[in-house]
Amino acid sequence: VHLGMSGRMLISGDPLGRFVNAHPSPAKHDHVVFDMANKARVTFNDPRRFGAMDLMSTAQGEAHPLLKQIGPEPFGNAFNESYLCAALSGRKIPIKTALLDQKIIAGLGNIYVCEALFRARISPLCKAADLSRARVAALVPVIRQVLQEAIEAGGSSLRDFRQADGELGYFQHNFAVYGREGETCHSNGCTGVISRVVQSGRSSFYCDQCQR
Repeated sequence: VHLGMSGRMLISGDPLGRFVNAHPSPAKHDHVVFDMANKARVTFNDPRRFGAMDLMSTAQGEAHPLLKQIGPEPFGNAFNESYLCAALSGRKIPIKTALLDQKIIAGLGNIYVCEALFRARISPLCKAADLSRARVAALVPVIRQVLQEAIEAGGSSLRDFRQADGELGYFQHNFAVYGREGETCHSNGCTGVISRVVQSGRSSFYCDQCQR
């Protein structure tokens, strides 16, 4: 399963009580429905249709066209300081664009790149190759911290994102920069405001006083 940008797996009718929603009527963007032996239902819903689902043996997984070039996922052992420094070495593209490249890191989206760069005090405009090894290495724990906090908050519900039980996430209430163009920076002692630029078709939010 590749969720794309807006895909999600919704679970309903779990008899164990974790997901207590009754089975809802099929929604417009429900593309695949699995009725489980325990009476639960798993629905693949994808409003923007960038996601995909395929059936294959486990042994074939890494060779699948959608998976074979994907980089390590942020919580895995393969994603570490040495890996990230090597992956970004010599790249003349902005660090923001590099971190969104799924061939470098799997599953890291626009919101969390903006928030991680803010915490690391790195401007999204900086060329990846120009960052010192120490600054690149510092991104690894920061990226994991942002993602862990977002997971614990149930994700970020801005338009169509929902948790597996259909509930909204609430990490959007903790954004330091994302979606805050023109607002005051939250950093202590900073008098800057949050700016927005478009990079590779995606909005980048940052404080040009805190982030260099």
